[in-house]
Amino acid sequence: MTTSTEMKPAVVLLSGGLDSATVLAIAKSEGYAPYALSFSYGQRHAWELEAAQRVAASLGVVEHRIASIDLRVFGGSALTADLPVPKDRDLSEMARGIPITYVPARNTIFLSFALAWAEVLGANHIFLGVNALDYSGYPDCRPEFIAAFETMANLATKAAVEGRQPLTIHTPLIAMTKAQIIVKGLELGVDYALTSSCYDPSPTGAPCGQCDSCLLRQKGFREIGFEDPLRPVL
Repeated sequence: MTTSTEMKPAVVLLSGGLDSATVLAIAKSEGYAPYALSFSYGQRHAWELEAAQRVAASLGVVEHRIASIDLRVFGGSALTADLPVPKDRDLSEMARGIPITYVPARNTIFLSFALAWAEVLGANHIFLGVNALDYSGYPDCRPEFIAAFETMANLATKAAVEGRQPLTIHTPLIAMTKAQIIVKGLELGVDYALTSSCYDPSPTGAPCGQCDSCLLRQKGFREIGFEDPLRPVL
């Protein structure tokens, strides 16, 4: 059995959503000591931060930090500006183009913060829950982006340049469907009732059931014959 002193430190990006909760469980199952990092970035679905705290407490992390960045100063997304969140789109519509819920450079910014904390911690590993199958067309969820960022990261830090701390970015969900992700999480004991995936939740955190993220989540649970523990607003 791996002891806490033998576990490798890793920064895990934790939004509070289904995917990031699963990634945290995977990191722990693979023997990493997780340092969870969430972001308050002016998102309209800030309820996800409460979900992130619940997930971190449920699965167990060494430390959980919430970094504040106000991306509303730039806007350009339905998640950070006064723009309507798309609702009731079918899969063919989701597959066409990049939706207005894309937040400009979000994963680049988040990974940069994770990189900084990893260097301070002496951690060689970052985990995040990007996915290139059941997702909404975001360019910063593709394998090409992750590979490019990892290359950049190993040119950008003192620890990597000195050969002490080459960084690896882990994306265990990148080639999985939403259904496969849910199955994996259930195997690892993830309580999906603690998560929040909705882009436009009610003030009490109830999912709208109509945004792209809600629909993809529902599709995943439906495909494995399970009922989503979260109930949408009626």
